[in-house]
Amino acid sequence: MSCLFCQIIDGSIPSKPIYQDDECYAFADINPQAPVHILIVPRKHVASIAHAGKEHNSLVGHLHWVAAEIARSKGLVEGYRTVINTGEHGGQTVEHIHVHLLGGRHLAWPPG
Repeated sequence: MSCLFCQIIDGSIPSKPIYQDDECYAFADINPQAPVHILIVPRKHVASIAHAGKEHNSLVGHLHWVAAEIARSKGLVEGYRTVINTGEHGGQTVEHIHVHLLGGRHLAWPPG
């Protein structure tokens, strides 16, 4: 498969693993936008949250639970942000659903 994240998950493209289980793989973003910037990606390819069906409810919840677990392990006690970009206008650059976990600095609002 030509999907960048699928290739990272299968090990074809190297990454810095942060967390992994049967449902997802989390790794450091190669272009971090905060001191902590981790991507949490499901092992099952789903193009975007817009493509997620009711059968993906538990998967989407699991991705957020993993983000919270990683935030706790990284000591992000002052707060953090989780983001799912969807589609070109939403800033999605890889067509594989993923949660961005950002923290380690004050995150302004609105984001951009």
